Amino acid sequence: MKERWNLCIERINEIQSDESVGTKWGSYFREVASFVLNAAALCEVEDSYFETEPQKREKKPLFTGESRNIWNRDTVDELYSGLQEKNYVNSYLNPDYAASCFGTRIGQLLSFVYTEMYTLPVYAAESDLFEILIRMEWFVELFCIFSQVEGDAENANSDKNDCHHDRECNDKVHGEDALEQSVWECCYYFVSDYYDVEAEKRVGEKVEPAFDFAYRLIMEADLSDPDYLYRYGEPVTDNEIASVKLFNKMSDEELQKMADTYTEGYRIGFIKGNKDLSIKKVVNIVYPIGFEKVVKLAIANFEKMGLQPTLMRSAHSIFYKRIGGTTGYYATSINRQFDYDHREDDALFLDKKLMNRKLEVLKEAYIKYEDISGQHAGPAVIEVFGEKNFSPIDKKSACHYSDKQQELVTAHAIASGKIINTYVPGEERSFTIIAFPIAEIGPDYEAIMKETIALNTLPYQTYEDVQQVIIDALDQCEYVKVLGMNGNKTDLRIELCKLKDPAKMTKFENCVADVNIPVGEVFTSPVLKGTNGVLFVKRVFLNELSYDNLEVVFKDGMVADYSCTNYPEADKNKKYIKDHVLHHYDSIPIGEFAIGTNTTAYTMGRKYGIEDKLPILIAEKTGPHFAVGDTCYSHAEDVAVFNPDGKEIVARDNEISLLRKDDEKKEKAYFQCHTDITIPYDELGQLYGVKENGEQIMIIENGRFVLPGTEMLNEAL
Repeated sequence: MKERWNLCIERINEIQSDESVGTKWGSYFREVASFVLNAAALCEVEDSYFETEPQKREKKPLFTGESRNIWNRDTVDELYSGLQEKNYVNSYLNPDYAASCFGTRIGQLLSFVYTEMYTLPVYAAESDLFEILIRMEWFVELFCIFSQVEGDAENANSDKNDCHHDRECNDKVHGEDALEQSVWECCYYFVSDYYDVEAEKRVGEKVEPAFDFAYRLIMEADLSDPDYLYRYGEPVTDNEIASVKLFNKMSDEELQKMADTYTEGYRIGFIKGNKDLSIKKVVNIVYPIGFEKVVKLAIANFEKMGLQPTLMRSAHSIFYKRIGGTTGYYATSINRQFDYDHREDDALFLDKKLMNRKLEVLKEAYIKYEDISGQHAGPAVIEVFGEKNFSPIDKKSACHYSDKQQELVTAHAIASGKIINTYVPGEERSFTIIAFPIAEIGPDYEAIMKETIALNTLPYQTYEDVQQVIIDALDQCEYVKVLGMNGNKTDLRIELCKLKDPAKMTKFENCVADVNIPVGEVFTSPVLKGTNGVLFVKRVFLNELSYDNLEVVFKDGMVADYSCTNYPEADKNKKYIKDHVLHHYDSIPIGEFAIGTNTTAYTMGRKYGIEDKLPILIAEKTGPHFAVGDTCYSHAEDVAVFNPDGKEIVARDNEISLLRKDDEKKEKAYFQCHTDITIPYDELGQLYGVKENGEQIMIIENGRFVLPGTEMLNEAL
């Protein structure tokens, strides 16, 4: 490994002055080579690293020696300067620019390669030389391909089999086609050959506390000095710095209150879900960089519960990255268009063979960590909100899945979900999610933070009692009718399950502050047959993306049509929704109907003009909402769940999730997605239940709660 490392460094140094690839490609390779060397130079490479087995290597303190001097603002900002919007326009990271220089296909490939090289700084921060080495070797191999073909396309075609992977090439391609084929194969087999290594590492980071880079950083850092943020190797924005500064101004009691609310919600989630926390040993903490003071206190709380933390970095690499949602600790993106441009880079080479390999190595990774995986209690997530709304430019030069590839992605999501639930059983695990603002939300940041903390700690019992009044009313009803107003075109009927024993059973869960913080909703899994109509929202923010005039049509509980007005072209709007709301499926079911009761959250949004910036977690509590995808009980439908009044919540399934019990159709039971769409109170004309005899029970009218016993919810309005 030491020999390979030194050879790569030497060769990449030579690439900076090597003219064998000519002027067309030379600028690209010199720029990328410079970036790679700058990132690799951040590693503290010593002979002892190469002479010691990975599990026996000494873990050096993260804030002493050279590390103290290397990881600073100037270094990190310079490394990521290519992502700054002013530089991105004419950067090879931008697929538009790369395509204009090299043609669409090779431009896409080279832009992808450069994007993957942008993972090197985080590996350097972790002193993960192997991850850097395999990418350096890949880069050198690519350079050799271009060097060989330059000036002699026919010669390049004959030499294309020199790739060290020793794969068969397509003999029918010539000239530029030969170059494209060789580059494609080099990229394809880089990904394919290392999938096993990357899957094993990723699963290990999720379930094994020994992967402790972030844990050590939190425990060793001076959390009062924002400079520690640069030690992550991530781009650091004003949001992260402002978070640290604000937490430094807060009292120990306030910080402890934030941590306690977060961890107590997790604990209560196990109790309400009728699950045994005592058999679990590990909790996966997902958090925003800058929140380390809160996370450190939360770690102490979890340890008192007998849980060790795992803290993995949110996905960066082609091997496991995804757009929307967070999978580990994360920083604010410095260029969301870059993230969007490269969200489907694997479309360059995704095929059935590669997808099958991904599933095989994922299963092998979980088998390796089988013992500790079974002790995994589930994620505890801290989200942030307040980023400026983002409507992406959908570039033709960016990679996009074909219809066949979308089918593969969908099949993979289902199959990988099944693997995960085999080794981390869904019926045994729980979760919790809590959200806080970031500085980008505006000048009222500190005030909004204080109100959010108060929002997250609203009186549990008060809401439980009021929500029970709503549940008691709706338990008498066969269906619910929802009608919009003030330009909202919603006209929807939601079919409810039947109760065999109303004295012991209920249709809705009384949801207060446990897994979904803050308090404020009652929810059910609708019966699909008979659930029909139109759901409409003027403007909504879902999974970090905004939608204007979102309209979804349901027929027997399945999405039958959809549209929005983000783009002038109707087909682009449909694709936007299908990609990010339907997750590439042609249709998905309505998995949840809920009534949000947190009028305090709604009022906070209106007070500061941040309604469109509230995360789903809070926004779903500010009116009735409808989730498309799996039910809230996904993979745990057979676990009995009870409300505080002792009644069992029986609406845990729908006609789709029940397919899990049919051996021939069980693969169609889950979609591995769940997206909430909320109608705000000021767009809500009526929400009422209808009994078997046709009698109506009005819950909300003209944006106000009118059911007797719920009047206190109007006080905040």
